Amino acid sequence: MGKTLNCISPIDGSVFASREALDLEAARNAVKKARAAQRSWAARPLQERIDLVMAGVAEIGAMNDEIVPELAHMMGRPVRFGGEFGGFNERASHMAKIASESLADIEVGEDESFKRYIKRIPHGVVFVVAPWNYPYMTAINTVAPALIAGNTVVLKHATQTLLVGERMARAFHAAGVPEDVFQNAFLDHETTSALIAERAFDFVNFTGSVGGGQAMERAAAGTFTGVGTELGGKDPGYVMEDADLDAAVDTLIDGAMFNSGQCCCGIERIYVHESLYEAFLEKAIAVVRGYRLGNPLDKETTIGPMAHVRFAQEVRDQISEALAAGAEAHIETMEADDGGAYLTPQILTNVTHDMRVMRDESFGPVVGIMKVSSDEEAIELMNDSEFGLTASLWTGDIARAQAVGDRIETGTVFMNRADYLDPGLCWTGCKNTGRGGGLSVIGYQNLTRPKSYHLKKVTV
Repeated sequence: MGKTLNCISPIDGSVFASREALDLEAARNAVKKARAAQRSWAARPLQERIDLVMAGVAEIGAMNDEIVPELAHMMGRPVRFGGEFGGFNERASHMAKIASESLADIEVGEDESFKRYIKRIPHGVVFVVAPWNYPYMTAINTVAPALIAGNTVVLKHATQTLLVGERMARAFHAAGVPEDVFQNAFLDHETTSALIAERAFDFVNFTGSVGGGQAMERAAAGTFTGVGTELGGKDPGYVMEDADLDAAVDTLIDGAMFNSGQCCCGIERIYVHESLYEAFLEKAIAVVRGYRLGNPLDKETTIGPMAHVRFAQEVRDQISEALAAGAEAHIETMEADDGGAYLTPQILTNVTHDMRVMRDESFGPVVGIMKVSSDEEAIELMNDSEFGLTASLWTGDIARAQAVGDRIETGTVFMNRADYLDPGLCWTGCKNTGRGGGLSVIGYQNLTRPKSYHLKKVTV
């Protein structure tokens, strides 16, 4: 066996779960089983695959009462928010609904001489590397459509949420998905890179840090294995002068602070038109001061610890550096702030893009707010980032939002909402956020390959 993987609970710093990582030979054997099972799985009728996947989803729903406190122990999300099954089920259900149309042959033409069409063919073995921040929802984004499309799946979950992949595999196997078709694997970084470099997989989907994505691409270099990545973000919100102020405050601040700011598309910087700036700031401060920081197992807690002390330290460092450079903090240190994983959510003003807190991904409960005087200024600031996942625009004018959105370097443009993944739309990014696309019909295109048929008829 390989080395021991430990999930350190942010609640108290104790080891919540441990698993032995597979050594390279055991990992190779797991992938061989997945490859051997793939043809028979793909040969099953599409509706049968859909039904089995959705039965697996339902099994996860039946476990929700156990999953919610388990997530609190592993990554700190308060139990009052009830887990992830709503989004988990929504995403899988949508992909099941559109599967038949998305995977249908593309008819090019037929006459007395030729029949021509394009099929969508599963890649084979899909490797899914999922993150800890929304461990069920991020995993199902790829697991469900990959299985429905006829691939077999090997899932590697983050050590911080060590038990999630194990639960998902148990649920899908109980529903009737063969064990070799969907496997959870405990792998360390070295074994993961070795497998990718050996071309063990036919497609790799990675959600995580920029550094992690670079490691995946380096491992795959020269193998021609497709790699899809969803990496960091520094998502902006822009509040225009005609915005619904209360709605903007409630949504953007929730988007910045929910899950202790540990959201892929969380709001990390806000630009407010000068006419609304003071009112927006006053309301935002009031919202955050109303939060209760504490043990996530306590139903009164509204914001829990960050998932790991080192994540919280990065946010503290960004805040400290900003304050030293002239920023102003508006939230007093909360009683539960222990200098470790429990971190006071913070609003900063007098910030500039010279500060790391406005450039680097924070992935924590801090947001900088800047005053702007025009769309031009806001667009320039929103694009002044190495990342591009989502942008949230607040206005009553849809044409204006579309015009501004067309000029923003981002994967998704929101108007009057934020921090949400619509499974009917492609989840994608640009710049250092990565490349590829999940969910929607495009998700199926990325999890299959085109195969063309050019058939000449024999005529007498």
